[in-house]
This record gives sequence, structure tokens and C-alpha cells, in this order.
Amino acid sequence: MKKYCFDEIVNRTNTDSQKYDGQENYFGSCNLLPMWVADMDFKTPPFIVDAVKRRASHEIYGYNVLTEKYYKAVKRWMKLRHDWDIDEEWIVFTPGVIPALTISVMVYTDPGEKVLLQSPVYPPFFTSITESGREVLNNQLKLVNESYQIDFDDLEEKAASGVRLMLFCSPHNPAARVWSKEEIEKVTDICRRYGIVLVSDEIHSDMVHEGCIHTPALKVTGGEFDKIVTCMSPSKTFNVAGLATSAIIISNEELREKFCSMVRNIHLHNVNIFGLSALEAAYNNGEEWLDQLMVYIYDNYIYADDFFNRHIKDIKVLKPEATYLLWLDCRETGMGDEELENFFVEEACVGLNRGTDYGPGGEGFMRMNIGCPRPLLTEALEKIKEAWDSRK
Repeated sequence: MKKYCFDEIVNRTNTDSQKYDGQENYFGSCNLLPMWVADMDFKTPPFIVDAVKRRASHEIYGYNVLTEKYYKAVKRWMKLRHDWDIDEEWIVFTPGVIPALTISVMVYTDPGEKVLLQSPVYPPFFTSITESGREVLNNQLKLVNESYQIDFDDLEEKAASGVRLMLFCSPHNPAARVWSKEEIEKVTDICRRYGIVLVSDEIHSDMVHEGCIHTPALKVTGGEFDKIVTCMSPSKTFNVAGLATSAIIISNEELREKFCSMVRNIHLHNVNIFGLSALEAAYNNGEEWLDQLMVYIYDNYIYADDFFNRHIKDIKVLKPEATYLLWLDCRETGMGDEELENFFVEEACVGLNRGTDYGPGGEGFMRMNIGCPRPLLTEALEKIKEAWDSRK
């Protein structure tokens, strides 16, 4: 078995990186250690880099088409990582999961209608609804014993109000919950009974920690309820978000045709030639690399959690079940949201995502990206500690 190294630090400045070169737009400063945007600071796996280089060496980058290799790779990965058998005809290409969310809102609802989501949740859930002229209906998650739970009574009540679409984040970002099979069964049952299309964003489904199992929503229903749009991508898993390639899985023929019609209409069906090579390489060769990556990321969580416990007890790390994102509970610091942001940006010079960006329930929280080499994580934590100690 090949041993991969995740300790190497790569300078990403001046590469048009949103995380590094775009931080001034978000924070008003370009001199921060950025721990925010959900991409990783690890090199993309060598088998993907090699595949992209091989394609680039052809030196003609014209229009591409999806071939059998794309469909076989997606089917293989779903079976390998999720024990899920899917049909080739279910798979629809889009250049990302977020476009798929917006397309779903546009084709399965009408302007002015309400769309369900569960905050705190990452911001594109909100914008895909509001910028399409629909109204957000929020089934806010409950924080119970430092773990988020679904308020099913509230979900049932809101589902009964005439909602036609629900956006479901599974695993959840930023709460890092891996919803249990039983929880997903309850969500899909409510959607079935009220005729709601469930759009399940499962972009982090490959990145679950040991002891947790992700179950695709469509697999849970066994096909008995198929008004489900499943959004998958190698982008988070293999750090290839910039290659804009995803796989949307829709078994219901009517839903799929509506979705595909919009994809064609707005010309999102053209494939990124390098993204196609990356997806095929990732899904055909990525098992060992991913398994080793997840061990490294979980060790990063243990390291960060221990650091806060020893040095800043007023900041608590909610234990993640998936992703490389930590949801920091800063409510006991006594700082309001504006002061909290200023503390990290102005005093610690570390860029985290504001909890308030994730909607109701995000107040008093910050999101920290630990998908990085340990030395970078250590540097960020030491900066936070230094700023904290200077307040005493």
C-alpha cells in the first residue's frame, strides 16, 4: 500500500485562489491565515494530476462529450463507497452541486413558492432559493448535547403547508452530522406523504469519519419513494472543485427529464475536459488516498479539540462525524457576532467563516476549515491563542 504524505505546505497565493487571493473581498484584509472556503490545502492526488496532465498533453481543448468511462466511474464509486447500485441512465452531468440546487429550485417549484431547508446550513442553500424568486421556509435544527438534531414535529408542520421542494444537506455542512438511516427514513417519509421533491446534497458523503456510515437518501427508500435528486461530486473529496464536474443522480424519469431540459436550456451540459479526466481518475483509483486522508483529518480534529480544551475552554469544538470542517461554539466567550468576527480577523489574523452566514442558529458560531497540513493548523491555533491571551 502506498503511503501518502499530507504534511507538505504548498504556497497558494497568486494562483487566483478564492481561499487565499479572494480573502480581501470577504474579510477586508489580505493578510490572514485563511481557514474558511471549503477546499483543502493538500495537493490534489497524484493519480488525478497525472490524468489531467495526460489530457492536457493532447493540446486541443475543444468541446467534449460524456463517454461510458464517466458513467462507469460514477457507478463504480457509488457501489464501492456506499454499497449503492445505480443505473447509468440515472446519472446527469452538471458543472457543480450548487448549480444543481438552483436548477432543482427552478424546475420543481414556481416563483413565490416556499422551499424547505434546515439552518444553520451553508449559504448557497439560501441564495439558490431567494435569488430564484422563491421563499425560504426554515426547519431549524436543534442543538442537543452538542449535536444537531432534526425537529421532526416542526418539519411535519411545515411540510403540510404546501411545500413542493426540500433542500437536504447530508452529511450536513456546517454541523458535520452524518444523518442516520432512521433519520433519513423519517425525512423521506414526510416528503413522500406530502408530495415534496427532496434534493439531497451529498457532496460530503465520501468524507465520513470512522464509525459513521453515510446512506444515500434514494438508497434508503429502496425506490418506493423516488422523488429524490441526489447531488454527488469528487470536488470536496479529492480537492478538485475548480474542475467543475459533478454527477446528479435522478431515478425518477419525469424529474430527470425536467432537470435535463433546464441543463440543456442554459447550456450547462458541456463537459469540462479536465474535470472529466479528474472524476474518472478519482473514482477509479482514489480509495487508498481517501482512507489515509480521512485519518489525517480526524487527527487534525483531535489536535484542535485538545488545543481549545487546554488553552481556550470558552471555545468548544462540536465533534464532527464527517467533512474537514469544524463548527466552533464560541457563545461562552461573551462576544457578540460582530466582536467575534473582529477577534478572529483583526486580533488573531485568522480567517474563519462567520456563523451568521449560515442562517438562524449560526449566531455565536464560527466555521473552521482543518483540511490542511498540521503545521498550518498549528499556526492558526497559536495565533488564536495569542490573541485570546492578549485580552486577559
